[in-house]
Amino acid sequence: MHTTRGATARQEARSANIVQPDLELVAVASDESFKVWSHGYPYRTVRWHFHPEYEIHLITATTGKYFVGDYIGNFAPGNLVMAGSNLPHNWVSHVPQGGQVDERGLVLQFDAGFVERATRAFPELKRVEGLLDASRWGVLFAQKTGLTAEPIMREMMGAQGIRRITLFITLLDLLLQSVEPVKLASAAYRAEPARYAGTRIDHVLAYIGKNLSQELRETELAELSGQSVSAFSRYFRRHTGVPFVQYVNRLRINLACQLLMAGELSVTDICYQVGFNNLSNFNRQFLLLKAMSPSRWRAWQQLNAASASESPDAAHASQAFG
Repeated sequence: MHTTRGATARQEARSANIVQPDLELVAVASDESFKVWSHGYPYRTVRWHFHPEYEIHLITATTGKYFVGDYIGNFAPGNLVMAGSNLPHNWVSHVPQGGQVDERGLVLQFDAGFVERATRAFPELKRVEGLLDASRWGVLFAQKTGLTAEPIMREMMGAQGIRRITLFITLLDLLLQSVEPVKLASAAYRAEPARYAGTRIDHVLAYIGKNLSQELRETELAELSGQSVSAFSRYFRRHTGVPFVQYVNRLRINLACQLLMAGELSVTDICYQVGFNNLSNFNRQFLLLKAMSPSRWRAWQQLNAASASESPDAAHASQAFG
């Protein structure tokens, strides 16, 4: 791989890195190995940010400037970049003030653990390790590769089961076969999550997680982050994509689902244990997120568990693959 950049770009990059990157929260579904999605412009993730997950980012519309580590370059449709774990990055489109783009790019995100587990199961994937290592500095692929990757990533967004994994491997193979990919950040650049991960949002999210069963007031969290309530509300939504109350409610309902599946506590006990102060609000929020009441959700889960254990097909499959 080779790199071409001028002294002016280097100076611009050093100036850009004065601003500490924000942590983006990447939520991969529990029944999926990776996250693939699209977004428009402007969008909440369009900012100087980082995350532990690897990212494959394809621009499908607009032109502009992109920033990867200490690198600054120009992008256009077909721009395909792989950013390594915790490597700060951002794409800023040239769009008129107030203008909007429905789809600016396609994004694939996955963590290192997924690839490590896959490599242990399929040694043929070991070649991917070189690509992951190179992505620590960001890797730019040829526009032809980007255009070839687009239909693969589009199909991946709607694919399920084995087809989804097949497309993921197809995409990785495409990247491995790409001619002369370019490392973006300088050889001396190192992502330093320990230095910039200690942002206000990290402290706030850690506090929420530890005190989920207690009363959580936005005013107190704003004080913890050293901001006014209005500034904190904007800051929190920009980082999580949802308002403070909605974020907390989602965490509480997710915890409630775990307790409902355990089957040891009553719905009322669970309501208070996860931090709701009255049963009616708990039921209302649960219905909003799960489209059914807590008791019905538990009943369906119990039915599903019973069906799985009693099904003749399940027993046959167990014998066949046991």
